[in-house]
Amino acid sequence: MNYNPILIFSGEPNSVFLEIFFKTLKLQKIKSPIILISSKNLLNHQMKKFKFKKKIKLLKEEKLHKYNLNNNSINLIDVEFITNKAFEKITTKSNSFIENSFELAFKILKKGKIKKFINGPISKKNFLNNKHLGITEYISEKFHKKKTCMLIYNRDLSVCPVTTHLPLKKVYKKINKKNISEKIFLINNFYKKKFNIKPKIAILGLNPHCESIDKFNEDEKIIKPTVQFLKKKFHVSGPYPADTIFLKNNRKNFDVIVGMYHDQVLTPFKTLYEYDAINITLGLPFTRISPDHGPNEKMLGKNLSNPLSLIKAIQFLEKN
Repeated sequence: MNYNPILIFSGEPNSVFLEIFFKTLKLQKIKSPIILISSKNLLNHQMKKFKFKKKIKLLKEEKLHKYNLNNNSINLIDVEFITNKAFEKITTKSNSFIENSFELAFKILKKGKIKKFINGPISKKNFLNNKHLGITEYISEKFHKKKTCMLIYNRDLSVCPVTTHLPLKKVYKKINKKNISEKIFLINNFYKKKFNIKPKIAILGLNPHCESIDKFNEDEKIIKPTVQFLKKKFHVSGPYPADTIFLKNNRKNFDVIVGMYHDQVLTPFKTLYEYDAINITLGLPFTRISPDHGPNEKMLGKNLSNPLSLIKAIQFLEKN
């Protein structure tokens, strides 16, 4: 096998991922061989739906090391998924296909020959069934990694939430020195390894204006002392109020903004960069990326989905 291939799992079968995958193959010259884990049956239905033509080369997982791969065809490891049409409503019917595909991807990644992985969007509600907060946590558990984090990356600015898909009423319980410090450590290591820089990191407060009418103020009692502690080793500052940090003259001073909860940083970030972003899991023994969007059931079959996030994911992996 020629090395530096990118392993891609198509994710939820009833999603826009294969549509954007086809568009990416049309728009982007990709040097690294792509190995796709998906269903041949599903692929054929969706290729017909979107009038996309390309040969399919079937691969066997146990023989991957023997193939000389290129992207003249779709290099497919076939996982069974029974359907007689391109799209159906998202239900738990997809779960066995998703689980089998992930397990196959993990088996390949654990061998250590392939270190670049992209997974398509998954319906967390149907697949995870409240057993994990998100796919980041699901994959982290499979690789026995407790210290991981979600970095939403853009070349100009990235964001990281200390808590991920956690209900807002539970967030304050997870705001502590240990959780914040772990994220800063992972972010710093990532930027140092990939770009040889010590990133400038802004840490946000939890409460509006970093103030609270309650007797216990997390910003004063937890976040501020943690920032002072981290300053000894890292280029961090804060806590900053979330309502002004994303203004142009403020955000330009930082490489990464770390927020206390998901929507605190993801909402302004996506408003600014839309699809020009990728979701990278830090702390795994390989680089795992997912395009920064969900299955988008409302857009199925319309051929209107934007492939930019997948293009950016592949570009990042080819350069890094």
